[in-house]
Amino acid sequence: MPRAEEYRQMWQDLGLDLEAHDGLLAVLGQAYRDIYLAQANRPRAMAYFDIVVGEIHGLRVRELLDARAAGRKVVATFCVFVPEEVVLAAGGVQVGLCGGAEVGFDRAEQYLPQATCPLIKSFFGFKLARLCPFLELADLVVGETTCDGKKKAYESFAAFAPLYVMELPQTKAPPARALWRAELDRFTARIEDLTGNRVTGENLRRAVATLNARRRALARLAALRAADPAPISGLDALLVNQISFYDDPERFTDKVNELCDELDDRVARGVGVAPAGTPRILVSGSPMAIPNWKLPHVIETSGAVVVGEESCVGARNFRDLVDPAPATRDGLLDALADRQLRTECACFTPNSERTDTVDRMARDLGAHGVVHYNLSFCTPFAAEALRLGRELAGRGRQVLRVETDYSQDQGQLRTRVEAFLEMLAPDG
Repeated sequence: MPRAEEYRQMWQDLGLDLEAHDGLLAVLGQAYRDIYLAQANRPRAMAYFDIVVGEIHGLRVRELLDARAAGRKVVATFCVFVPEEVVLAAGGVQVGLCGGAEVGFDRAEQYLPQATCPLIKSFFGFKLARLCPFLELADLVVGETTCDGKKKAYESFAAFAPLYVMELPQTKAPPARALWRAELDRFTARIEDLTGNRVTGENLRRAVATLNARRRALARLAALRAADPAPISGLDALLVNQISFYDDPERFTDKVNELCDELDDRVARGVGVAPAGTPRILVSGSPMAIPNWKLPHVIETSGAVVVGEESCVGARNFRDLVDPAPATRDGLLDALADRQLRTECACFTPNSERTDTVDRMARDLGAHGVVHYNLSFCTPFAAEALRLGRELAGRGRQVLRVETDYSQDQGQLRTRVEAFLEMLAPDG
């Protein structure tokens, strides 16, 4: 975790609650040591990602403040549907927001029902508790209407942060596509107004190339996990995907490719983080923001290895590229809209193609079972879990449905995971 004495003035200038922030970093630091650094046989290249987590409220915050001092604007976001290409093309910097810990829930529940998704209560709680430096330094916070809980939360959240909300359609029909395309125009205009820079076809094409390169690197990492034995733990692969929302995209891409070079060598030599034949699990469902590591930690300390994530913090974030071929700004925005509407988020109805995706990922990654993860009170993914479970069972897939929150009580969860793993045959 960041060295408090080095960054204390910076945090104070941002208005963080220093005493509470020290406590948060101490808890997260211990959790990281217990969960991540206790793993055996980690790839050497994971050292970079350890540093990123250790400096996520330190060096990365300083980099963003330096960018602001140089005239760049910082745009903070919650979701893969906010088009980072537009922000980059306008000379801005995009960064993900804190939302993966049980922080400030008592304050958040003054504005939100108690039975609200913990991710929503978390980002609201981080703001009210003054514990997220990215929220405090952002020139603009961008939300999106991916669920009713977020939509209503934003109404209150707007009193505490400079907020802009993108209207995401509920279907993928042609009228919905037209709505989303219009939203990209509206968002582009807002970002141009914020930065004072014009988004042109040329700079948008460069931004598309930068982020497509990041997606290719993450897809390369995902493909390497098909090897048996698995060359990297699910925990480490999840961490890399989580960091993709925070780190400088070009530096991050280079470091992921360095990691993949090492994993290529591991695969060639038959080196893995668990023995060949270890039960292999595909995790599907709700996103997992830092430091939400509970489920993969339970799975991988119960005798299995996680080999993929069908999640926004996983395959949905990198699976499809933006077509770089269009020669104009409008053509590239069309391509961006098309790419985003291929995302199989539970906010869309119908979303039936998601079953095929989960089934294909399980086959390609050699998964013996699927664990469908659902954040408490996340109705869209909970409803889809029922249908997905039936359809996958009809295809011979073993599925465990898990609903949990951000608490660290692992007893019942571990019991269910261990029972599920006992059911799985190596050729299941």
